Amino acid sequence: MHEHAFNVSRTARYYTLGDVGPELRECWVACHGYGQLAARFARQFEALASAERCVVAPEGLSRFYIDDEQRAKVGASWMTKEHRQAEIADYVAYLDAVYEHVVGGNRQGVRLTALGFSQGASTVSRWTAFGRHPVNRLILWGGELPPDLDLAAVAERFAKLEVVVVRGKQDEYITAKVVSGILKRIEERGIAHRLVEFDGGHEIDETVLRSLS
Repeated sequence: MHEHAFNVSRTARYYTLGDVGPELRECWVACHGYGQLAARFARQFEALASAERCVVAPEGLSRFYIDDEQRAKVGASWMTKEHRQAEIADYVAYLDAVYEHVVGGNRQGVRLTALGFSQGASTVSRWTAFGRHPVNRLILWGGELPPDLDLAAVAERFAKLEVVVVRGKQDEYITAKVVSGILKRIEERGIAHRLVEFDGGHEIDETVLRSLS
């Protein structure tokens, strides 16, 4: 048996909040967590949208039923361990294409923030490292900087941005120990960063979100 792989075209879904007009100064690309859908995730960013700021919420390309019995709830994922490198390359290219489709590849003066929640944190980290468009700020919210991402190899990219690590103090997935490991890696490379914590769990907090905007 021989394994084969090739590229195909498929239809991807994303949501936008705010305007993409001549007044646009800032774009947020916000990637949801494992098992979420972009529509519900995007609603949490409604307060940020304006004529000067748009929010783009792409949806992971792999959907699945969350409840096996009723099959009423559907979620999406950015990747699994299966055919891993190909999936990473696919979603990096996908996020490039979404940004270009919404904002335009040559838009000057637009500040780009990449926010990833939970599994989406690893997604936007790799997009920041390997995508076509320079990211100005990387927000890791309740998620990890991928352990296998070689920061030395992408030092030039990360030297030009600010990393914001956001964690709910009661987050059972991203513990204080995990955050400590993330910050240590960032500090070792001399990357500009800050930690924001709030009283809450594995969730998006609107007050913190507003402060970051």
